[in-house]
Amino acid sequence: MYKLPITIEALLVLDAIDNRGSFAAAAEQLNKVPSALSYIVQKLEDQLSVTLFVRQGRRSVLTPAGRHLLDEGRKILGAVSKLTEQTQTISYGWEPKIRIAVDSIFNVQEVLASLGLFLNEHPNIEIDLTEEVMNGSWEALIENRTDLLVGAPAPVPSQQGISTLLLGQFEQAFVVPRGHELTRFTTLISHTDIEDYRTVIVHDSSLTGVPWSSNIIEQSRHFFVGSVEHKIQAIVAGIGIGYLPKQRIQPLLDDGSLVEVKLVSPRQSFDVYLAWKTANKGKGLQTLREIIGQRYNSVT
Repeated sequence: MYKLPITIEALLVLDAIDNRGSFAAAAEQLNKVPSALSYIVQKLEDQLSVTLFVRQGRRSVLTPAGRHLLDEGRKILGAVSKLTEQTQTISYGWEPKIRIAVDSIFNVQEVLASLGLFLNEHPNIEIDLTEEVMNGSWEALIENRTDLLVGAPAPVPSQQGISTLLLGQFEQAFVVPRGHELTRFTTLISHTDIEDYRTVIVHDSSLTGVPWSSNIIEQSRHFFVGSVEHKIQAIVAGIGIGYLPKQRIQPLLDDGSLVEVKLVSPRQSFDVYLAWKTANKGKGLQTLREIIGQRYNSVT
């Protein structure tokens, strides 16, 4: 079998010499004798037919070829270190990576705060965070495109094998931008009153299922966006009006950027959930569920 000249040991030796500036100092760091390092470097130079180090005073300095080899080699060392950590992590029942989908209705800052706490304790676990909308959120979980779903709105799909934790209820508010003429109404506003205005609608992110329709005023003109954050900004900008979760927009209501108008038939509050596949027993997922659940005074 062909033996590659570049080994992990050789890269570690080059890295130590470059960091410490001399063979002697690098040998001390690696707990080897300087002659052992000289042998490894000389053998590598012979096999590659290049010069890797030159002397500058008391320091050993990489040649351009040596610098290229070490720069690329450090990527390999980083990958090997990561692979080692992940292998050890898996052996203890922890996942190397957790995929998280946050429904657009939910404030991602709340999730990031929980993730920060989690990663402080488990820095070797990778997190892949994505955003979904309405039925697209549940679809991502059902089709195994995510491991943990945060803030998914009711109703919970009837498929077996899904576990949920109620995070709370979101109150819906029908809002208009500052100065909108609907704010001058002195009586409760009906859907007929709204029909003359453009409403902002968030697209469902479902790829294969039937998209959900939520809070659509059928007779009005529509302005479609891809997320609740875009909807908030569109209404603030005066593009349209519409329903928004009150928890997401309270600061904008407080400063007057958005104004809640009262309807004759207001929409009901709705439940939001934390959800995962019951069969997923990873310790990372379990710990993350507990952190998010505790943040919302829930019991997992």
